[in-house]
Amino acid sequence: MIGAQAPRTPGRRAAVLSTALLLLVPFLAGPTAKADPVRAAACAVSVQTAGLAVPLPRSARALAAGGPLRIVAIGSSSTAGAGASEPEHSYPARLAEHLEARYPGLALTVLNKGANGETGPDMLRRFQRDVLDEAPDLVIWQVAANTVLRGDDPDAAEAVIRGGVRTLKDAGLDVVLMDLQYAPAMLAKPRHEEMEARIGRVAADEEVGLFHRYAVMRQWVETRQAAMNDLVGPDGIHQNDFGYDCVARTLAASLHDALALRTAGRVSARP
Repeated sequence: MIGAQAPRTPGRRAAVLSTALLLLVPFLAGPTAKADPVRAAACAVSVQTAGLAVPLPRSARALAAGGPLRIVAIGSSSTAGAGASEPEHSYPARLAEHLEARYPGLALTVLNKGANGETGPDMLRRFQRDVLDEAPDLVIWQVAANTVLRGDDPDAAEAVIRGGVRTLKDAGLDVVLMDLQYAPAMLAKPRHEEMEARIGRVAADEEVGLFHRYAVMRQWVETRQAAMNDLVGPDGIHQNDFGYDCVARTLAASLHDALALRTAGRVSARP
């Protein structure tokens, strides 16, 4: 038949997928990606999926001044690094390395303020000591995982997240929320999608960044770039070394793009 496409054999489908993944690598490109193109391709996601959607003016000013740039990562066990073989494989530690590769010579600090088992109210109680007293430029707040896992009230959780975001904004800090992990134990909970929507609503209402951890992990699994057990450990909830590295690599690319929003003049900075 004239103009008909050749049948999509399994080999051809694999070739098409490989080509598609390579087209996504530029989103993750940088010194680290060039040094490890195979892993960069395995962690590739679309810009639309991983984009933070807001500028980071305070962090951009620190970057433009040549540093220092201080980041606090606060959250529960998946920030602390549960499931990693060593503390150096937690996502904040890997984020520091990927950012250092993108900004060589920059005085950069990423502080890991994760604490196993905590929920939003627990984190709010230590905001002063673990966040504000550290005088960061950017706060990455991983939220609501334990709320979903324990079946706690999502209304109360949303109110806590919103109040916490306002506290951080009032202090003049850039804020990025990190949502749930795409993992078997999370997917088994009936209200995980509702909590995802609530986190997204807070980020949109308060005009802060949102790192779509759930969406990027799901994309890796659904496109067969990685199997679930490549990303998540035996407990079915915490990422493993590879999963944390992929999250950190993608987050570093997302932050890089968000920092460029202000420096390129495409989005006006907040006061």
